[in-house]
Amino acid sequence: MSDWLLEATDLKQYTCCPRIVFYRYCLPRVRPVTYLMEEGIRNHQEEDEREERRSLKTYGLKHGERTFHLALRSQRSGLTGCLDLAIVTPDKSDPQARAIVVEYKLSEQQAGPHFKLQLAAYALLLEEAWGIPVTRSFLYSIPLRRAESIAITPALRQKVSRTSASIRQMIEEERMPAPPSSQYRCPTCEFRRFCNDVV
Repeated sequence: MSDWLLEATDLKQYTCCPRIVFYRYCLPRVRPVTYLMEEGIRNHQEEDEREERRSLKTYGLKHGERTFHLALRSQRSGLTGCLDLAIVTPDKSDPQARAIVVEYKLSEQQAGPHFKLQLAAYALLLEEAWGIPVTRSFLYSIPLRRAESIAITPALRQKVSRTSASIRQMIEEERMPAPPSSQYRCPTCEFRRFCNDVV
């Protein structure tokens, strides 16, 4: 395993467009901060305040302990990240304890493969950090104020490993990947000026 760590968000970005991850690591000084990025940060901060007042019923729970902005890292998996919210139920001292990962999003759409992969990466990191099984996760839509349950399946766990390996190979070879098959995100991408073969 390499001594440098990928971020869980890299797996999400790679699934949408591998070039975003390529630019981030192979051209690290060119990434602009867009209005959408700043808006996302602001909305996450506001959601934290609401989450502290919200009951756990949103996640189908009666009891649990919440931890916000949990920094996670693992040399074993080669991943790092900052999880929006971790919930352990009923509590860490219980031998039957289970942990749940929660990520916020600004979209109203259902969880796509990119978000599912990010959640699975956080699940692996949280399991290693806390030594508690993670079988469920939630993607919380800020606009809809609704949580979508995502199962952390064996297939999803394996996809985390495969995707991480693909990203590492791409970066180590400094090989620019092909554009994504769907280019509907391209017009709003912060890297669009670097891709001369798309919109």
